[in-house]
Amino acid sequence: MRISSFLAVFRPALPLILGLSLGCSLSLLMVSWTQGDAEDICGDELANGGKLYLGRGDAQRDPRDDGRGGEAGEDDFQPRIVPYHKDPNQQHKKVLRTRYIHTELGIRERLLVGVLTSRATLNTLAVAVNRTVAHHFPRTFFFTGLRSAKAPHGMAVVAHGDDRPVWLMYETVRHLHRQHGADYDWFLLAQDDTYMQAQRLSALVGHLSAGQELYMGRAEEFIGGEEKARYCHGGYGYLLSRSLLARLQPHLDACRNDILSVRPDEWLGRCIIDYLGLSCVEVHQEMTYRYFELGKNADPEREDSAQFKDAFTVHPVSEPNLMYRLHKRFSQIELDWTYAQIQELQTQISNLSSLTPEGAAGATWPVGINAPFRPRTRFEVLAWDYFTEEHIHTCADGSPKCELRGADRADVAGVLEAALERLNARYQPRLRFLKRRLLNGYRRFDPTRGMEYVLDLALEAYTQKGRSRVLAKRVRLLRPLSAVEIIPMPYVTEATRVQLILPVTAPERQRVAPFLEAYAANALDARDNALLTVLFVYDPFEAQRVSRQDVFAGAKAAIGEAEKRYRDVKIPWISVKTEVPSQVKLMDVISKKHPVDTLFFLASVWTEVNGDFLNRCRMNAISSWQVFFPVHFQEFSPALAPRASGGAAGASADPLRDGHFDRRVFDEACFYNADYMSTRAKMAAEALDNEELLESMDVYDVFVRYSGLHVFRAVEPALVQKYAPRQCNPRFSEDIYHRCVLSNLEGLGSRSHLAAALFQHEQANST
Repeated sequence: MRISSFLAVFRPALPLILGLSLGCSLSLLMVSWTQGDAEDICGDELANGGKLYLGRGDAQRDPRDDGRGGEAGEDDFQPRIVPYHKDPNQQHKKVLRTRYIHTELGIRERLLVGVLTSRATLNTLAVAVNRTVAHHFPRTFFFTGLRSAKAPHGMAVVAHGDDRPVWLMYETVRHLHRQHGADYDWFLLAQDDTYMQAQRLSALVGHLSAGQELYMGRAEEFIGGEEKARYCHGGYGYLLSRSLLARLQPHLDACRNDILSVRPDEWLGRCIIDYLGLSCVEVHQEMTYRYFELGKNADPEREDSAQFKDAFTVHPVSEPNLMYRLHKRFSQIELDWTYAQIQELQTQISNLSSLTPEGAAGATWPVGINAPFRPRTRFEVLAWDYFTEEHIHTCADGSPKCELRGADRADVAGVLEAALERLNARYQPRLRFLKRRLLNGYRRFDPTRGMEYVLDLALEAYTQKGRSRVLAKRVRLLRPLSAVEIIPMPYVTEATRVQLILPVTAPERQRVAPFLEAYAANALDARDNALLTVLFVYDPFEAQRVSRQDVFAGAKAAIGEAEKRYRDVKIPWISVKTEVPSQVKLMDVISKKHPVDTLFFLASVWTEVNGDFLNRCRMNAISSWQVFFPVHFQEFSPALAPRASGGAAGASADPLRDGHFDRRVFDEACFYNADYMSTRAKMAAEALDNEELLESMDVYDVFVRYSGLHVFRAVEPALVQKYAPRQCNPRFSEDIYHRCVLSNLEGLGSRSHLAAALFQHEQANST
C-alpha cells in the first residue's frame, strides 16, 4: 500500500523529489544510522515540510518564490547539492530518521476536500455529499460555524463557532494551512449544494504542477464588473494550491479587517487578488475546470449534453435526493465510458494479433484476458466440476453428490441469467430465447484467469413471427479476476517479542530435544527476541506416577542442559493434567500466565523454528485485527521419497517431490493474548452449557466462529517439518480426528511416489 501510494505521488513531483533525494543522500552518506536530534542541513529542510529550495547554480532563491507561476515559475531549476563536510573539531551529530520514506522525501497527498456547510444542511446535503463522493477522496472535512456540532456518523466535522459566512471562510482557510498545509498539495473548497465528480477532480490535480500558485474554478466578475480580475464561484468549487495558501496565510488577518463582502467566495477572491495579484482561472496548463449549472426542476436522467457529461462539478443541488440521482447518473456515464474503452481496446488487440507470430489464432478468448493455464504435467491439470441447477458433483466432504446451497447456488443462478441475457442481446430482434432447463454445467477455477463455465442449455427460441422451437446450445463464460483491492493494515514492527508455546504429550516427549536444538540455533544463537514456554501434558495415570517415574524426565533434563548452555536464558515449563489435551484447554492455562499484549506462537514438537518465520509471525499477527495460521511444508516419508544430498525439502530439482503443504493441520498459530481472551469471553456462554465444546474445537475453530477478526491462512515455506506419523487421539472430535488421519495418509508421498512404491511391490511379489 505504501509502495503504490509512493509511486502514484512520485511522478508529478519528480524534479522536486529528485533534488531533495540527491541532497539528503549525499549529506547522510557517511552518518551512522542512530536515533537522535537532527541538526544537519538536510534535517532542517525536512523539518520545514520537506521543501528543498532550488536555484540556478550556486545562487539560492527566495523561499517565497519557490514554485511560483509566471516567468519565475517556468525557470529551469537545477538541484542544489548539499555536500557532506565533517568537522573533526566538533562532536559527531546524530541524525533523526523518519519512519516512512515519503515523510523523508517530503512527498504529500495530492488532494484535500473541504465542504462548507451550515446548521440547516449539515444533516441533509452534507450527509449526501459524504455518502456519494467523500470516500473517493484521500481526505474530506466538513466545516461549519456551529459550536460543538454533533457530527453525523462517518463524517469529519470541524466547528468554528461562528455562523457568519465570511468568518467561516477565514477560519477554514487558516485551518487548512495550519493543520494540513504540509501534508497536501491541493485543496478543493466547495459548498454542500455542489455535486463533485471525484475521479475527474483527482485526475485534474494529478496533471497539474504542485509547485505553482494556482486559483482555479469558475471565474466570475465582481459586482459592478469594472475590474478585469475575477474570483472563483464557490458553488462550483475551486482549487487552491499549497504554495498559494502558504503565501496567503500572513495576509488573512488584514483581509478580514479591510475587505467587506457578503459572499465568502468574493471575499476570498478579493483577498487573493489584492495581496497576491492572482485571479481565478478556468484553464491552466491546457487543463480546463469543467462545471455545469443545473436548472430548476432538472432531471439528471434527461441531461445529455456534452457539458453535463464532462462536468467536474454540478451546482446547485437543492435536496439530498437530487444529489443521489446525480451520483447515479454520473456513475452510469463512467460505466458506459469504461465499457466503450474496453471495446476499443479489444478491437485494437484483435487487429494487432494478426501481426504476431501466432497470427489471429494467437489471440486469447476473451480478448485481453490472460491465456488459460497450461499444465506441465498430468498432475497439474485443472479439474472441472460438474453441476446441475440443484446439485453439484464435487463436494467438500468427498461425497459424490450434494445439494447446491448458499454462494454456490447463487453463482449458478447468476451464470445462467448472464448466459441468457448475452444470447438475447446477440440475436435479438431476430430471435428471442427462454430457458427451459440446464442440461449440463461445468466449472473450474483457473488461477491465471478466473472462474470458467461451460453450459449446455435447453432453450426455446421464438422468431419475430411467433414461431418457436426447442434447441440445445453450448455456451462458454468467464468470470475474470478483477477488482483487486489493497487493504490498508495497521502498523506493525519486527521488534515485537514472540512467546513460543510448546505443548508436549507423552508420545511426543522424544521430540523435545531436537526441537530445543533448532530453537537454540535459530533463536538463541541469533539473539532473536523470542522466549519459550514448554507445557507438559499428563494424562491422569501418568500424573499419579510422576513422583516415582516421570515420563517427561528426559525432556526436562534437555531443558536444563539448554539453560546451562545459555546462562542468561530461562525456559519455564508447566505441568498440566487432562484426559483430552485440546488446544483450547491448554491455551486457557497459558493465557492466564502472560500479559494481554503477549504475541503467542503456538508450536508443535515437529516445528523447526527459524528467524524468517518469526518475523512473518510478527508481521502477520496484528492485535485486534488479524490472527495468522501458517500452512507448514511437510516432508514426505523417506521410505517412499528418498531425499537428495542434504536431506532438506527443496534440495531436489523439483521441491514438490520431497513434500507438500499440509492443509489438514492447524497446530501452529500466531495471535495476541488480548485477541484470544476476548474471543474466549464470547465463547464462554456456550462452553458453560456444553462442556464437550472445548474438546471438539481447536484454536482455529474458536477464532473463526467467535472472534470477528481476519483469520489469515497462508502457506509458509520457511516452516518445514520432518516426516513423522502423528498420534491421532480418538477422544478429540470427529472432525479433528479425521483431519489428523488424512494428514498422515497424505504425508506418505505424492501420487508418483505411491505409484512407484506400488509398482515395486507388485514386481517383488510377481518374482
